Amino acid sequence: MSYKIGDFVRIEKDGAFFEGHVIQGDPGYITIKMTGGGYISGFLQDAVGIEVLESPEVPPVFLVRPCAENAPAFSKSKSGIKISILSTGGTIACYFNPETGSVVPSFSAADILSEVPELDGFADFSAREVFSLLSENMGPEHWIKLAEAIYEEIQNGADGIIVTHGTDTMAYSAAAISYMIETPVPIVFTGAQRSPDRPSSDNHMNLVCAAKIARSDIAEVTLVMHGSLSDDFCYVHRAVKAKKMHTSRRDTFKSINMLPIALIDYKSDRFELLSDYVDYQKRGEKKLSFSPKLEKRCAIVKFVPGASPDIFDYYLENGYKGIILEGVGLGHVSDDWIPLIQKATVMKIPVVITSQCVFGATACDTYETGQNMKKAGAVEAIDQTTDAVFVKLMWLLGQGYDYETVKKKIVEDYRGEISSMIID
Repeated sequence: MSYKIGDFVRIEKDGAFFEGHVIQGDPGYITIKMTGGGYISGFLQDAVGIEVLESPEVPPVFLVRPCAENAPAFSKSKSGIKISILSTGGTIACYFNPETGSVVPSFSAADILSEVPELDGFADFSAREVFSLLSENMGPEHWIKLAEAIYEEIQNGADGIIVTHGTDTMAYSAAAISYMIETPVPIVFTGAQRSPDRPSSDNHMNLVCAAKIARSDIAEVTLVMHGSLSDDFCYVHRAVKAKKMHTSRRDTFKSINMLPIALIDYKSDRFELLSDYVDYQKRGEKKLSFSPKLEKRCAIVKFVPGASPDIFDYYLENGYKGIILEGVGLGHVSDDWIPLIQKATVMKIPVVITSQCVFGATACDTYETGQNMKKAGAVEAIDQTTDAVFVKLMWLLGQGYDYETVKKKIVEDYRGEISSMIID
């Protein structure tokens, strides 16, 4: 039977029936968006039959790209609070492309905002597109441009910033902004694990919760994302302590070695601080400052059993200025790597030790191997995440500090990256 894009069809395959709208129909191949969410694709010859149940004249809403130009303008808020939304791409700005069968960045900041009508009157919003990239394509040069855009928005009077970003590298970008900008207002990163055209998308709730934090007094760089699998609340994670922990779950982000700063309820304005041990920077406490220089020639080297130290030596011999060495357990590498740490010390290249364990802290003094690593010149990250301390090393080197100063400052607490207590 013939069908067209947008038709609602039933397909029988292997004794099971699948119903949904056709979103891709190449010769001999079909992809449908099922009524319960998700997609199914396959070769037509594998199906017993296909029946068109409905052939709507108007394409389903998920096949029509939203456009902010056609959305009603948001009314001004009574509060007069100004929130700038800066989009960089990522899943929250993606839409299914039936021609390729994949999701691609296609939403602007204004498009994203137009999809959340309940924010009407919540604040005076402005929207600005900085990039339109999947986050794996974001790098230090993009962090700097994003920092410039954020700094400019705050200078122009923004009371809060929301950055929409892909989740894969959000923790890196947010940490970079945290070091480059000392802020008197909230800077909130948010995104989505599932694109807005999916019934199970988390974009809507994440953006609403992010707006609530952008209007709050938490004047730090934070990540606001789902706190559970349900659409009930978001967690507010400190940027330099957040880590993506799951490839696809909506509650993918966790705070490492600390509790999230707060829980924000989706349905109400309930705002719950989660620990007496976690304080946060208040709105207006800090003056706006900007130090965007980064040393891009830094690397993360992961030690694995049996790995040749030649891997480490590659970076020493190719002009790299700083190395994060991710060891096992308390931060250990094998004995044959220690001479390379000594070589880096002679070359005045800082080597910072982190652990491949997600939780806990490095403790190189516990065993002889770790003691020898420190004698060779390595410095411990303590409980800083690999993501955040990598960016911190780039930032410190970018400020022009010499070797000894970088080693000293890498273990100083700038943005709450070193926990006051380790959660076992």
